[in-house]
Amino acid sequence: MKLEGKRIAVLAENLYQELELWYPVLRMREEGAIVVIVGTGSASTYTSKHGYPVSVDVAAGDVSPDDFDAVIVPGGYGPDLLRRYDSILSLVKGIHDQGKIVAAICHAGWVLASAEVLNGKTVTSVSAIKDDLIHAGATWVDQEVVVDGNLITSRLPADLPAFCREIIAALA
Repeated sequence: MKLEGKRIAVLAENLYQELELWYPVLRMREEGAIVVIVGTGSASTYTSKHGYPVSVDVAAGDVSPDDFDAVIVPGGYGPDLLRRYDSILSLVKGIHDQGKIVAAICHAGWVLASAEVLNGKTVTSVSAIKDDLIHAGATWVDQEVVVDGNLITSRLPADLPAFCREIIAALA
């Protein structure tokens, strides 16, 4: 149990990608982490792209970056909704600015761009948002996982094993 005592926020909103939320949640719990599902505050349950529900433990406005060792942002189209909430952006930026782990996969780079944590960083994502990340100041590369300081990014569900390995290694 490499992550015993670590607290990880996993962000949730409607249209999240099922594997990109649940795989990290279960993998981090398997390593002993306390995983907290954090929503925008717009609902207590969110529905994935294919209708799978996730119940939220807390709204982003009710927590602080001090409460967590890391934040994981799943992809899908949920990130386009997540980035519209100042409380989400403040949480992500606060965790980043404290030097804690910020992990994002697929379209989750949209949240990182809106939180203004990409300038000068090397990242990856689904190729559809490559230009958005470049315009936010990042260098974009096509790799299964990229670690740049406390930022961990991946492209697609197929990259989840490497994505979770790097998150665990960074927190262990």
